[in-house]
Amino acid sequence: MRERIIAGNWKMNSSLFEGVKLARSVVETVRGIEGVTVVICPPATHLVTIGKLIDGTGVGLGAQNVHWEEKGAFTGELSAGMLEDTRCRWVIIGHSERRAMFAETDQTVNLRLLKTVDSQLRPMVCIGETLDDRKAERTFEVIETQLRTGLKGVPLKGRGGLVIAYEPVWAIGTGQTATPEQAQEAHRFIRDVLMDMYNAADAGETVIQYGGSMNEENVAELMACDDVDGGLIGGASLKVDKFAAIVKAAAM
Repeated sequence: MRERIIAGNWKMNSSLFEGVKLARSVVETVRGIEGVTVVICPPATHLVTIGKLIDGTGVGLGAQNVHWEEKGAFTGELSAGMLEDTRCRWVIIGHSERRAMFAETDQTVNLRLLKTVDSQLRPMVCIGETLDDRKAERTFEVIETQLRTGLKGVPLKGRGGLVIAYEPVWAIGTGQTATPEQAQEAHRFIRDVLMDMYNAADAGETVIQYGGSMNEENVAELMACDDVDGGLIGGASLKVDKFAAIVKAAAM
C-alpha cells in the first residue's frame, strides 16, 4: 500500500504568533492518527521557530520553495542547506502560483528538483493544467510535458522519494474541485507516464497528491480513488479543525 501524505501549504499567511499557535494545534489534533504522513509548510520566516516546536512530534516541516544553488548572489532565495538547518525535510517545488506569478518554468522546476537529490529534502513537485488548457483539451499534453521536462535526470526513488502533486490550476482557491472521476483520470495518466519514464515498480509506489481545493467535505471521495494518495492543502490547512478532519479522513 502506498504512503498517504497530507501536506498543508500555508502560503503567505499568518503572523509568527498565529503560525506557532496553528502548528501547536495541528500537532495536538493529529496526535495518534496512524496511516497518514502529515506535513506543514509555513512561510520561510516561521521555519526556525516552528521547526523547533514540532521537532520529534511526527509532523513534518516543509518549505514552499528552494533554490538550485548552494550559495551566491540570489537575493531573497534559500538554499537546500539553509532549509535543512531549520529542520525542514520537505519542500514544495513548482507550485502553480509560482509558475503563474514568478516565472517558474519546467526547466527551473527541474533545476530545483535536481538540487534536492543530494539533500535531505523530500520534494513535492506540482503539476497541472489551467482552465484554458482543459477547455482546449490539452490537459494530458500539459501534464506529460511538465513531467518529462521537470523530472529530466531526476531519480524517482519510489517509496520515500519524490512526491507528485496534481493541482488543476482552475480548482485552486476557486472553490471548484475536480470530480473524483477527473482526479482519478489525471492521476492514472500521471502514473502511466511515470511508468514509461522509469519503471512499473517505482511508478506504482510513487505518491500522487491531489492539490485542487481538497477539503473536509470532499476528501473521502477523492481519497477513495485508486491513484489519489493524499492532498496538498491550501486554505483549509489554516483552520486546524478542517485540516485535522482531512487528515483523519485520509487515514481511513
